[in-house]
Amino acid sequence: MPNTTVARRRNVLALHRRFLEGAIAAGLPAKGLDQSFAKKIEISPSMWSQIKSSRPIGDNLARQIERHCEVEPGWLDKEDRPSEVPDAAEERFLAAAREAWRAANAKGKRELSGWLKKHTQDADPPP
Repeated sequence: MPNTTVARRRNVLALHRRFLEGAIAAGLPAKGLDQSFAKKIEISPSMWSQIKSSRPIGDNLARQIERHCEVEPGWLDKEDRPSEVPDAAEERFLAAAREAWRAANAKGKRELSGWLKKHTQDADPPP
């Protein structure tokens, strides 16, 4: 059974991240960008803070966010989209992998690459 609440939160955070990356790339200061995003999607900064932490996103608000972020209707509801926002465990793994890669010599790097290729090929494809 689809978990729309989780999908919407994950996906709105991805839209927020895109917004932040675009704003920072455009040279805008980081301070105040959460308020700017809330204004873009026409909600209060307080509501945006609640959404980021735990408040569910209803159908009307989901469509409003999609319109203002220029994605197709229903975009926030899709669960099969890979998350663009890494969780803490993924960040720790990536940091450990980066450290191992940087510490390895050429042979070690080949072994790490070979291990990764083997294990990603063996992985079951998503349903």
